[in-house]
Amino acid sequence: MLALHSGDTFPSLTLPAVGGGSISLPEDLAGSFGVVLIYRGSWCPYCNAQLAAFSRAADTFAELGIKVVVFSVDDEATSAALVEKHRLTFPVGHGADPDNIAAETGAYTNDEPHHLQSTGFVLAPDGTVITAVYSSGAIGRLVPDDVAGLIRYVSSQS
Repeated sequence: MLALHSGDTFPSLTLPAVGGGSISLPEDLAGSFGVVLIYRGSWCPYCNAQLAAFSRAADTFAELGIKVVVFSVDDEATSAALVEKHRLTFPVGHGADPDNIAAETGAYTNDEPHHLQSTGFVLAPDGTVITAVYSSGAIGRLVPDDVAGLIRYVSSQS
């Protein structure tokens, strides 16, 4: 596993997006602070709570110039139901290849069922990693208040 560290350039990833089109990272976040959340799946109660919390933080994130993108191994129909359930307004990717994503980002995977574990990245406007949070299981993940506080701090230092 090759973890991403502060200052590393986030790898180039392209994922199909709920509703059509694709998500291209880090390009779709370029020029803004970005948050990339890999969630375990719509079945995970911790992931549901995290995604709902990031959705509720939309106004704060808009004020701070933070864009959010999330994805998982879930299929499009399952991902679309999750978007509707939590009224997610940020791009949601689906059908991620767990082995490819793990190789590119260092995310942990689960063997059976095969999925990605919760992983979060905060990116600078140039696509470099400010911080990475890796979890090998259900808990341990980015929370909106921490992200907002970090971006406020980073912005005050520039």
